[in-house]
Amino acid sequence: MTLAQLVAAGGDRVEQDAAFGARTTYRVGGTVRVLVTLQSDRDLDELGPLIESTGLDVIVLGNGSNLLVADGEHDIVGVHLEGQFGELTWRDEGASVVVEAGAALDLPVAARRLSDDGVIGFEWAVGVPGTFGGAAVMNAGGHGSNMAASVARVHTWRDGEHRTWTLHELKYDYRTSALPSGEIVTGEGELRRPPCPELIDEDREGAVRRRRHRAGDHQQLLGAAGLRATILVLLAEQPLEHARALP
Repeated sequence: MTLAQLVAAGGDRVEQDAAFGARTTYRVGGTVRVLVTLQSDRDLDELGPLIESTGLDVIVLGNGSNLLVADGEHDIVGVHLEGQFGELTWRDEGASVVVEAGAALDLPVAARRLSDDGVIGFEWAVGVPGTFGGAAVMNAGGHGSNMAASVARVHTWRDGEHRTWTLHELKYDYRTSALPSGEIVTGEGELRRPPCPELIDEDREGAVRRRRHRAGDHQQLLGAAGLRATILVLLAEQPLEHARALP
């Protein structure tokens, strides 16, 4: 299979010479050969094998909150998840609440929606500017907790197959996991119901205040250092993407 075949099969789901840096937090940097937007498992099952068969490196772009893209064109297939991958559902199973969160869902959005519904355990994520997909790969965390303490399983896709990773298989450590490069995270879940619902808002807003205070310190550091980067990835305090440099 070739890149041209991916473009032909993908139609308007595939953009050539696509802006990549402009989609990150800092809005700087160059382009990728193609950017593939996937809305559902059906899209992934159809276009995933074509993406892999191009032989190009694949980078899944979430919010780009820890990504700094160099100028120029990069010989890469970018993947962006939307639609089904941004959904959030939960069900009460008595002793626990099972939450299914799509990889494209923003962590702060999920934290607020769950706490509004009375589900505790994810308030810490209200101040983390990333998506579930990147957070699952890097064991994102902050304010006293992390993904390892919140997630029971992670769903991924690779080589035409869907797989579910258990918490044990993920082997979470500080900002790392056993998820290999090329594994596309599609969703994850399982949180718990609070014994004291009145504490949720306090925990959530406290996380927001701490995040804003620390963000001011980070902006001062970046201003002093400048943003003349020649690599693709900038590792921040909360790395939420699968981080690596481009050749």
